[in-house]
Amino acid sequence: MKGYLLQLWNMIDPIYFHCTRLCYVPDLSHGKTILRVRRTCYKGKPVVLTDGTMIRKNDTLLKIHLHNVRLVSEFHSMNNDIQKALNLYRKIRSSLYHLADFIKKEENCHVKAILGITMLYQGADRLGFEMFPIKNSYYRQFKKYTFLPINYLANASLPKEPVYLFMSRRTLENQYRRNEI
Repeated sequence: MKGYLLQLWNMIDPIYFHCTRLCYVPDLSHGKTILRVRRTCYKGKPVVLTDGTMIRKNDTLLKIHLHNVRLVSEFHSMNNDIQKALNLYRKIRSSLYHLADFIKKEENCHVKAILGITMLYQGADRLGFEMFPIKNSYYRQFKKYTFLPINYLANASLPKEPVYLFMSRRTLENQYRRNEI
C-alpha cells in the first residue's frame, strides 16, 4: 500500500512544486539539494531571534521545504531510525551550505531569515535553527494534519505539534559560509 502511495505522491509532487512557486536550491556538483524554497511574507506574531533579528508581520523571509517525497524514497529501504536521522541531518546540513551560497548570489534577495514549519525539529538547534510554537491553533492543526501522510509513509513517530523553525540570514551566512580562497 505504501509503495502505491509513494508512486502517487511522486506523480503529484511536480504539480505541487509548480503551484507553490518553489525553486530548488542548486548544488553545483550534484544537481539539486533536498531543499526547495520560496519567498514569503511572514504573517505570524513578532519573533526576536537570539542574534537580535526581529521578525515582524510582512517581513520577507525565505520559506524552506524539504523535498519529502525524495527523502521518503531514499530512506524507504533503511530500517534503522538512527541511520535515517543521521542521514537526514547530514543532508540538511549540506543543503544549508548551498542555501547560504544561493542567498549570497541572488541579487535582490532581501530576506531577513529563513523559515520552516515542521514536526522534525529534533536536532534543529544544532543546525542553527531556533524553534517557536505556532500560536494560531487553526493553522497549527492544519499543518499537523497535512504532515500525517508524510509521517505515515516515513514510518515516523514524531512529536505531537508542528513548530516554526527560524534562522536569521546573519546566522545562516556566518555558520554556513564556505572558506573562500
